[in-house]
Amino acid sequence: MQDQIVRLVGAAKAFPTPEGRSVTALDAIDLDVRRNEFLTLLGPSGCGKTTLLHAISGFVELDSGRILIDGEDMTERPPYRRPVNTVFQNYALFPHMTVGENTGYALEIAGVGKAERLQRVTAALRMVGLDGTESRRPRQLSGGQQQRVALDRAIIARPKLVLLDEPLSALDKNLRQAMQIELKTLQHELGISFIFVTHDQQEALTMSDRVAVLSGGRIQQLDTPRNVYDHPASTFVATFVGASNLFEGKVRGDELVTEDGTTIRHRTVRTPASGNATALIRPEQFLLADNDTSLPGLDIELRQIVFVGSSFELFGHTVQGRPIVVEVPATRREAVGAIEQSRRARISYDPGAVHLIEPSASA
Repeated sequence: MQDQIVRLVGAAKAFPTPEGRSVTALDAIDLDVRRNEFLTLLGPSGCGKTTLLHAISGFVELDSGRILIDGEDMTERPPYRRPVNTVFQNYALFPHMTVGENTGYALEIAGVGKAERLQRVTAALRMVGLDGTESRRPRQLSGGQQQRVALDRAIIARPKLVLLDEPLSALDKNLRQAMQIELKTLQHELGISFIFVTHDQQEALTMSDRVAVLSGGRIQQLDTPRNVYDHPASTFVATFVGASNLFEGKVRGDELVTEDGTTIRHRTVRTPASGNATALIRPEQFLLADNDTSLPGLDIELRQIVFVGSSFELFGHTVQGRPIVVEVPATRREAVGAIEQSRRARISYDPGAVHLIEPSASA
């Protein structure tokens, strides 16, 4: 059995502009989606992620390239003949139907008998915590409940693939976080591949088996959430996924030296051939040095300290004027209080946590 449920080969799409030009949405993308995988398409607005999702579903026709689902070529096949269901951002429930009718709509279209249909609808609603709501109308449900019904409707016929187009963006923060865990758990239990579109980095890191980071119609990096965060392939990925401190300079042995003289220690084994690189240090990888001199560090001057509940975010700059962001756990509030008075701090870091990005990957 093939390991891939979806394969895109050279998928390309451009859209015309009012000025008579064209904008490339997909630039010859190759992509494999594994069976029982939660894959997230992540990127800024206009990067091509939604176009890619709609091409898989059949709502967007490619200019060139092929789309295979479970080994079958779907490139020319219309949406209703593809083994795919989509969950939209606006839920797209039928307002004149009950929850039970909405949930079982795909089964009714498929000709499933009424008794079996009712049994499967009841089981599906129980699975998402909505048993007993069969007779309600969508308007009688909360936003989170409506999203669960939309998800149920998409999965009840057990398609080979479920596509989710920013389905959580309209929910409040607490409900959104709860739904993230529910979606991932449900996907794992069902054994169905999910392709999820979002521009929210935290959402992508929380839910995904792999993340495809897109920009300019191309996949900039496809990897596990941890590798995308800890070992970004480019400066674009480093800055888009999470907060970052970047130091561009020359690599000299186990040091990187910037033009302004800042020195960053590292333990990267492979040195870039050109000798140029960008060192990445995430804000949470800095420590307040206090009296510890065993680790390399930087002296910084602070502009602002922001309390965000579980941590403090320190915004400042080095003595050379380079911007720095540092995240300090809320348990260090006394040390942060002392820094608030002096507006100066010594921060340290582990050279083993420094990631070097080569110039060829800096686009």
